[in-house]
Amino acid sequence: MKNIRYIAFLLFLAIAGCESITQDESFQPRTIATPADADAATWTLIPGAGLTTIDQISVAAPDAVSSDAYKLELETIRNKQKYITDQQKDAIRYWNSGGILRWNQFMRKLVARFALAPAPAADNSYPIPDSENPFGDPAFPFSNPPYSARAYSYVSVAQYQALQAAWHYKYLYNRPAPSVNDAGIISLAPTSELPAYPSEDAVMSAVTAELLKVLFPTALEEITKMAAEQRESAILSGKASITDVSAGLALGKSIAALFTARAAGDGMKNAVGTPAKWAVLEDSAKLHRTKLGLDNTNEIFWKSQDNPARPPMLPFFGNVKGWILSAADFNALRPGPPPSTSSAEMKTDLDEVLYYSEHATRDRLAIVHFWADGTGTYTPPGHWNDIAANYIYEAGWSEVRTARAFALLNMALHNAAVGCWNTKFYYYNPRPSQLNPKVKTLTGLPNFPAYPSGHSTFSASGANVLSYLFPQAATKFNALAEEASVSRLYGAIHYRADIETGMTHGQALAGPLVQFAVGDGAD
Repeated sequence: MKNIRYIAFLLFLAIAGCESITQDESFQPRTIATPADADAATWTLIPGAGLTTIDQISVAAPDAVSSDAYKLELETIRNKQKYITDQQKDAIRYWNSGGILRWNQFMRKLVARFALAPAPAADNSYPIPDSENPFGDPAFPFSNPPYSARAYSYVSVAQYQALQAAWHYKYLYNRPAPSVNDAGIISLAPTSELPAYPSEDAVMSAVTAELLKVLFPTALEEITKMAAEQRESAILSGKASITDVSAGLALGKSIAALFTARAAGDGMKNAVGTPAKWAVLEDSAKLHRTKLGLDNTNEIFWKSQDNPARPPMLPFFGNVKGWILSAADFNALRPGPPPSTSSAEMKTDLDEVLYYSEHATRDRLAIVHFWADGTGTYTPPGHWNDIAANYIYEAGWSEVRTARAFALLNMALHNAAVGCWNTKFYYYNPRPSQLNPKVKTLTGLPNFPAYPSGHSTFSASGANVLSYLFPQAATKFNALAEEASVSRLYGAIHYRADIETGMTHGQALAGPLVQFAVGDGAD
């Protein structure tokens, strides 16, 4: 394991300038049909998401397979297949690996591309990315960990609900794939019993593209082309006809609109705040300590150590709407306070950080950089998506079950971001290098309070959900979470109290989601 981590560290250095560090590019096209999960429409809908009933968005019945209109569609596919290009065949093979998997992979690349903090202006102020001017300077978005956690969750949950709705109509109308209806159409996709109408590929392409255009507007052309490629591949492979695709496209767009509306009112617009509001945060932290009966006399609170000082990263993200959990739930799950900066416990923790700062080893550095997930990467939430993707691919699940897995994982990671940021800016605890300038960090210093560790919270939440989905690998997931967590201590940017509390907090935040999943009817 140590040698593997060291090799990973060298690879990290070699690709530091790349957009992402995903390693699942080698997904192979499936040659065996995945299970249909014919009952997916009966699985419990995620409360407070988009759909309230499975048939909320109506889809009209298709033409009969014996109709002249449908026969003309089949003829069109036969003709298209006669002139199929090598590039189109490559695209079909690409999407045959799994549509949800490919979109998740693509989204991690987008996050990595936009995970760039704005540079200071000439007057030492920091401009804020503006969704109303995404092509400006700085470009929108800055896909930092909270932003990316929210983005992953919206896309994943919308994909899942859109596919659940599609499954409802598929089995209501039960129209087979074109390659089943017409022996002259070559099946270039794994044979499946899944009905074709509406097309799951079209549903995925539409719901995903519509949300990604909102989340990453400057990548609109790339997103649009990818969505079109998925739909074309579905037709050319014999999986779907033109009306299968058009019905799926309309359904996916309608469901995307529900999630776009939710996102517009979830509190993200207020997550940045203003200088006046930032000034209130430290005073609020003092008040919170006073209410807990703690002494504030010699307490030190967090300050940005960037030069020039940078505004805190999304200090009000802790007020963003979560999944399943309410604002009251997040407050109830908030951990107690960190050790006082003047306490003996803090001195002990700070001395430990200084030790790791001054005694770096090759193995610990490899761990630090393997889990860094900083600027120009897919961020910690993306790292856990990367881990999940390989297990999901090997499981060979249906598209709807795959979407459910990513939805559960990313709801947990989103809630981890909300809960963690709620706590960080509640206590406003300083970083080790602020308390002791001798502490030299071994990785990038995040521009927000220390307690609790975001990596620890994300990792414990992710491991909790993945352990439910893949119980045979629970020990490995928990070991990965512990390694990700301790990497922040090795990197000299977190105290032990930060990582231990973050792990406990992350597990608690993911618990209700796992409880929901156990009872949703999918198992």
